[in-house]
Amino acid sequence: MERHKILIVDDLESNRMILAEIFQEDYQILHAEDVSHTLQFLETYHGQLAAVLLDWHLSGEDGSKVLESMKKRGWMAHIPVLIVTAENSTEVEKNCIQMGASDLIRKPFDADVVKNRVNNCISLYQHKNQIEEKVQEQSKILRKQYSVMKVQAEKLKKANEKMIDIICNILERNYPEFLDNVQIAREITKIIGKKVQQNYPEYKLTDEAVDIIAELSSLRDIGKLLISDHVLYKPAKLTKEEAEYMKSHTAKGCEIMKMMKDLQTPEYHRISMEICLYHHERYDGRGYPEGLKGDEIPISAQIVSVVDAYHALISERVYKRSYSREKAYYMILGGECGVFSPKIMECFRMSRKEMEEIDTDMEET
Repeated sequence: MERHKILIVDDLESNRMILAEIFQEDYQILHAEDVSHTLQFLETYHGQLAAVLLDWHLSGEDGSKVLESMKKRGWMAHIPVLIVTAENSTEVEKNCIQMGASDLIRKPFDADVVKNRVNNCISLYQHKNQIEEKVQEQSKILRKQYSVMKVQAEKLKKANEKMIDIICNILERNYPEFLDNVQIAREITKIIGKKVQQNYPEYKLTDEAVDIIAELSSLRDIGKLLISDHVLYKPAKLTKEEAEYMKSHTAKGCEIMKMMKDLQTPEYHRISMEICLYHHERYDGRGYPEGLKGDEIPISAQIVSVVDAYHALISERVYKRSYSREKAYYMILGGECGVFSPKIMECFRMSRKEMEEIDTDMEET
């Protein structure tokens, strides 16, 4: 709203007329002689006022009541208030400025000086108000854009989930060993991931990150789609060459995920690549494919590697029988499946009961 009025507050009409004479060519002048009328004018015209010229002494009252009321209502942020007074005390000047007054004009004053000082304050506030209005407009636009982006992100998230489900269905249909593997692995991953999030904040895992890691855990062996069935289902021990070939499923999984990069959000793609490539790395550096050590291994892969080892033990394969959950638990803790992070092992210990309950529930269903 255009601000084209000046409110002059003084209990002496002669003083109001002197100030009105200075500004009447450029502004519509409003007159108030006491605090009560001043507040009434402010209530009605605060959106149209370019400035308030406030006499500090008003029939026994000082201008602090006006300043306090304006500050309380947030008007001083948009309307410059200039105190007009014959008071020479620096204490009064200090109080006025602390209460939010823009400037102080002492009587007697020079008309040109007063006009310039008031106009400077008005120009400064108008510029400030224009910037704030632009910021508000930009904020409104950004909020709208954010809402649109949020909807798009949710659609992409659902597309990611759907894509993962489709891949898992393909795995289950072509490879019986993957039956029941998907949901169990997801649930166990989420349990352990939550423990890591709660107990080790240095990994900076968010709720969303834990959910993504759990969801993508089911893709850890997607590279096995490109492994020969002769090797994948060989009932006897693999030869050295076959074992090395089997290990290539980590890199082959990344090849598949690279082809799906455009269908994933950046975070989904990053974590899916980490899990596919590094879920067989071990904390002591004796894993594969790169022999990473310690926290060189992404936390997503550290979590999924334990889940992968545990679930492999409790699942039956063509080349081995399944172990009991208790036996598998102690085999992991005993290092029979390689060395895992001490932090991950602590979370694994804390998760035992929940893991067994989820596994039992799924077997019953």
